[in-house]
Amino acid sequence: MNETYQAVFLDRDGTIGGSDHIEYPGDFKLFHYTKEVIQIFKSRNIPVFSFTNQPGISRGVAAETDFFIELKAFGFDDVYLCPHHHSEGCECRKPSTGMLKKAAREHHLNLSKCVVFGDRWTDIVAAKTAGCKAILVLTGSGKASWDQNHTSSIFQPDHVSATLKEGMTWLFEHTNAISR
Repeated sequence: MNETYQAVFLDRDGTIGGSDHIEYPGDFKLFHYTKEVIQIFKSRNIPVFSFTNQPGISRGVAAETDFFIELKAFGFDDVYLCPHHHSEGCECRKPSTGMLKKAAREHHLNLSKCVVFGDRWTDIVAAKTAGCKAILVLTGSGKASWDQNHTSSIFQPDHVSATLKEGMTWLFEHTNAISR
């Protein structure tokens, strides 16, 4: 593989920190390696975008601005967030590709040159449907998601990694991961 990447999309809950449950801003804790991973991508001129479903916003449990403030403080270059409940039928909620397509428009990206890291099959489906490379991490819901879907889904990750950091290492070892 001799590919170059224009951007990386990181799911929030279970991928960069937290657990397999939603944790709202103020309670959410990054994994000890996440800030380093974000900085390594950015040091290679690869923008890092947040890519997260947060239905608690539509239920009034959390404020969208709190997520934006938190995610920007973590070092994300931009934040793509779906505030809708799954029953609302929006085009942004993963596994739909709305957030990825919006980022592509706003940042002039070719999604086939982008990578999505996530711990849920919805992350993988959104990535593959949009044409991105997909890396499933086994943190958060990753192991359960893998066990439940890998033998039955037509959508498969390009790689499965124990953690976000290990996935980043794999990406750099197996590709020429540099920006535009």
